[in-house]
Amino acid sequence: MKKITLMICLLLAAGVNAQQEKGIIGYANWLDNWTEFKPQKTESKDANQILAGNITQNTKLMKKNVYILQGNVYVTNNAILTIDPGTVIIGDAASKGTLIITKGAKIMAEGQETDPIIFTSNASMKKAGDWGGVVVLGDAPINKFGGAGSYTMDLDPSLTAYGGDNAASSSGVLKFIRIEFAGRKVKGADSFNGLTVAGAGNKTVLENIMVSFSGGDSFAFYGGDLNASQLVSYKSINDDFKMTQGTQCRLYNSLAVRSSYLSSNRDGSRCLEVKAYEKKSETDFTRKSTFVSASNLTLINDSENIKADVQAGLIKEAVYVADNAALELKRSVISGFNPAVLLDSQTIINGENLKKIKIEEMFFNQCTGNIFTENKADNSDLENWYGNTIFSNVYSQTDNKETFVDIYNAKRPDFRLQLGKITASSGK
Repeated sequence: MKKITLMICLLLAAGVNAQQEKGIIGYANWLDNWTEFKPQKTESKDANQILAGNITQNTKLMKKNVYILQGNVYVTNNAILTIDPGTVIIGDAASKGTLIITKGAKIMAEGQETDPIIFTSNASMKKAGDWGGVVVLGDAPINKFGGAGSYTMDLDPSLTAYGGDNAASSSGVLKFIRIEFAGRKVKGADSFNGLTVAGAGNKTVLENIMVSFSGGDSFAFYGGDLNASQLVSYKSINDDFKMTQGTQCRLYNSLAVRSSYLSSNRDGSRCLEVKAYEKKSETDFTRKSTFVSASNLTLINDSENIKADVQAGLIKEAVYVADNAALELKRSVISGFNPAVLLDSQTIINGENLKKIKIEEMFFNQCTGNIFTENKADNSDLENWYGNTIFSNVYSQTDNKETFVDIYNAKRPDFRLQLGKITASSGK
């Protein structure tokens, strides 16, 4: 009898997992405990320790203290910056504090589910772009000439080099972390990002990181060889996930929530932007181009009136794939965009290029068009190609409240797909 009961339980569990295979997955809601969807309302803490200038030796930040980042703070000289679970680091809004882990140095920031590490703003009225953000520079390959780049912005160019030959290097651990209100603007149109990872190797750990209300991109990956999972981008001004400069990235079980009214649509903000390069003139095409393998993503526009926002021009595409870049997107949910996926106008629609852009086992919901080419009126070729049953893509026009478990829960939203929606299909 015990064996039969165990077998039934295993079968039931397998069934639940199979039904939740699209979009973010998990038997429990992995967003619980460590995320914060209303960081403006969290109580500010007063700093009692200052971080400024260069950190040149191994340093530990402890939970008992509250630290303030003043200006550009560089971890240099191959030093290791260790941050205890529960530690709060405040980016100073007045001096636009920014933390830069230079090439050869490491950050060991391993929070816990019930005790995350928090980077936030000290402004009385917190908003996107209050402070800089977190920058991690490593020595893994990039596709710029000479295999080297510099994240200059308004930083010290002698301390911002990245890129090398070590794809298996480690720039440290970032786990159970929140980064809030980062993304300050610099001269010109550029902004810092919540988390910038440039030339980092695949031994770098990037798990359970939430970037909310970033004035730039939430996550920007320049080159490198990366594994990342349980990343959350919430209401970024620019892109949620930007991949460029030949990054080889495997992104899994991650969430992007866009707002029609916060996004800088003028700058082409997207949930996922996959580009081969930033500047063609600086790119070495003998090196690997950008390749992103993404699975179990949930990319959602949280508007309660998608049609009206589309008509008002407030909603753009969720995914953009530029010329020469490659993307494998599987078992993911895209809900509420116009269209779901947009290919660069330079991408010739032929067998060779379509092999580089695999879009399979998807759940497209409330999208005004699914897969289009930029500036092209007739996209029936792409719609027919990806609409073929061999790709197992599913199409729906269902309200977000019915599509997801509980996305409008103010404290503990749940962006997993409703179990019954996996098999629903209403055609393209």
